[in-house]
Formats: sequence, structure tokens, C-alpha cells
Amino acid sequence: MLSYRHGYHAGNYADVLKHAILLQTLQLMHKKDKPLVYIDTHAGAGGYALTDEFAQKTGEYLEGVAKLWNKTDLPKSLQDYVDAVRHFNEDNPEELNFYPGSPAIIDMDLGPKDRMLLHELHGTDHLLLDEYFEQDKQVKVIKGDGLKGLIAAVPPLERRALVLVDPSYEIKTDYQTVAETLIKAHKRFATGVFMLWYPVVNRAQTEEMLSRLAGSGIKRQLRIEQAIKPDSNEFGMTAAGLWVINPPWQLDEIATEMLDYLGKNLGQADGNVIVKWEVGE
Repeated sequence: MLSYRHGYHAGNYADVLKHAILLQTLQLMHKKDKPLVYIDTHAGAGGYALTDEFAQKTGEYLEGVAKLWNKTDLPKSLQDYVDAVRHFNEDNPEELNFYPGSPAIIDMDLGPKDRMLLHELHGTDHLLLDEYFEQDKQVKVIKGDGLKGLIAAVPPLERRALVLVDPSYEIKTDYQTVAETLIKAHKRFATGVFMLWYPVVNRAQTEEMLSRLAGSGIKRQLRIEQAIKPDSNEFGMTAAGLWVINPPWQLDEIATEMLDYLGKNLGQADGNVIVKWEVGE
């Protein structure tokens, strides 16, 4: 049940969208000078060597972050993202050899009074994550079910939180469990910023999960999605997106500019992008 390793997919087009939006969301939240907690339900290994067998086997990063690496016309939101990734390649900043996971990207911009709560269930990835942050007093790494951990973590003492729910969706019931967990977490902590990453492998399955969230009565739900090819019954992901509850002000505008660029530079024929308020105020 825990065979998924993100190293195969690190830096692909879905990671570009997820991490660029995640970074912008944190920056927007930091416009208020108040502490926050970042909660990651599926934190992964912390970082990924793009030279290892996982990344080299699929080469997915070549169609993602690598395509932006030397661009000179990036909008600020994507330049911030590329600069963040470049920081982790500072020994040789012209080459792309290492890709940071979500916690590492957040850690770069963590405020002095902020903290991180990271969950990871996969044994090997948990050990790597724990080692990555072992000297960091602002970070707590937990080996366990991140969805259960989320419910236990809210409401936080800070009363401000950025939550990333980023499961592998290995198990079909994940789609239902994720929606139920987010609805429950929102009931406990209605002002939190909840960000759900989702793949489109089976469009009907994905839309059922998102419809459950849209119909939950929760206000302010924003869809941000990029497709690289039309929906298909064939194996493989055709699109990926973020479903954001309580996005900070201006995130929709930033996402629109970002996806306009990504759609033209990381997309394929017939690919499209969506930035849409699925539920308003």
C-alpha cells in the first residue's frame, strides 16, 4: 500500500504548479505579521536527487522544472519558484541536480515564529525527512497517517495555518477519505488555508471528490488546474491541479498569470488551464 515514491516524479509539471503556488500562498500569508503553522499530510523525503535512478528512469523533470531553468521571461511568481529550486543547487547553480520537496521549499521562507508539522508514513521517506530536519527546532516530523494527524493538529495555537494535502491516491478510497478529512478539518478550523493537490487520471473519479467538497457548504473554494493533454481512459495522468479553500487575497490573479505562462511553455497540444472559483463567498 505504500509503494509510491515521489522521486520518480520530482520536478514534473505537476510539481511546478504545486510548489510555485504553495510558495506564493505562503508569501501572501506573510503579509500579515503573525505566526503560522505549515501542516503537510504527505511530506515525502524532503528533497530528491535528479541524478539518481528514480528521476532518471522517468525523466519527468525534463518536461517540468528543467524547461523553466534558463528562461528569462518568467513572471515573478515562477521566477520566485525557480530561484527557490536554484538555492538547492547552489554548489553549481547553472545545473539542475537536486529538487526540493514541499517542506524544503516552505522552510526557506519560514518566519522566525512559524513552525512546520510534517507527516510521512513511508518508512524510508520518513527517515530521510527526519534526518533532513533533525537540527531544526521549528519543525516536527511525525511518522504516521497525515490525514488523521491533520484532524489532531487543528485548530492550531497560532490560529493561522497553511495545510497541504498531497496524497499519492494509490488507494481508490483515498479520493473519498481526503474529501471527508478536509470537510472535518474545516469544521474544526474554518479560517485555515487548505490546499489539496489532485491528479486527473480518471476524470470522473477526481470530479466526484471535488464535487463533494464543492457541495459541502464550505465557502471560498478555488480550482487551479493544468492539463497537458485531453482526458483519456488510457493509463497515466493527463492533468493536475490544486483545490484551495480560503486562498489568500490575490492568489487567483497570481495563478492566472502563472498558468497562462505554464500552459504555453509546459503544456502540449490540446492542453488547457483553469483558474475558477468553484464556490464563492
